[in-house]
Amino acid sequence: MAKDPASIVNRRELLAFAGAFGTAAAAAGISSHDGLLGGPTRSYTNALPWADGMTDAPGIVAAGEWRYLNAAEVAFLTAAVDRLIPADPTGPSASEAGVVVFLDRQLSGDYGKGAHFYLGGPWRDGTPSQGYQSRFTPAQFYRHAIAAIGQAVGRSQSGKAFKDLAATDQDALLKQMETGDLKLDGPVTSKAFFAMLLQNVLEGYFSDPIYGGNRDRSAWKMIGFPGAHYDYSDWVTAYNKPVPVEPVGLRGRPAWERG
Repeated sequence: MAKDPASIVNRRELLAFAGAFGTAAAAAGISSHDGLLGGPTRSYTNALPWADGMTDAPGIVAAGEWRYLNAAEVAFLTAAVDRLIPADPTGPSASEAGVVVFLDRQLSGDYGKGAHFYLGGPWRDGTPSQGYQSRFTPAQFYRHAIAAIGQAVGRSQSGKAFKDLAATDQDALLKQMETGDLKLDGPVTSKAFFAMLLQNVLEGYFSDPIYGGNRDRSAWKMIGFPGAHYDYSDWVTAYNKPVPVEPVGLRGRPAWERG
């Protein structure tokens, strides 16, 4: 199947998304203080979302043992997210930026458990304004969908796994997921999973680095976003000019960069 260049998210579309999504959300880490995607919105004035010494203050997420994803899921997601955001001269790929680590930590936490989702029935296809409609928690949704995608890909690709396909074939399959043309066995649809995956990948790529993605603040550097600086007043009227400071996260710059 030929690749449709307009069908897969490209770097230019990601930059547009970053502007629409709001730099304030990126500075706040996308996830709330609880580490939730889609958690309750909170406002903080003249204060951080936590105080030094708090037992529940978020730590810095680092790569290590996988907390939720299994080896097959990691392999699929690494390949898939790198087709959604491939490496190029302007920035790293999604996996290079730590997005798979971000996904794993979110799926192992309250977001994966659906702590702020209504998961009761009836389970019917809803309208976009009705939000999440699945009976599964997000973690369960990922697990069912990835397994079903693996089976569908194996049937259509002579037993090969998604990770082993050529990039053009991976793109074609992602397009089929995006449109829902990739039919899956079981109670999940490829279209719903693609929408969730793309949203989560973007969140991980542009979130504060404490959540595991945006490694070394690479996405912020790419778009010229200075991060969680205390004061921007000196640059408020410097329209269409980059802010001449190094991006920092909510926990500041890593110690190894400070010297």
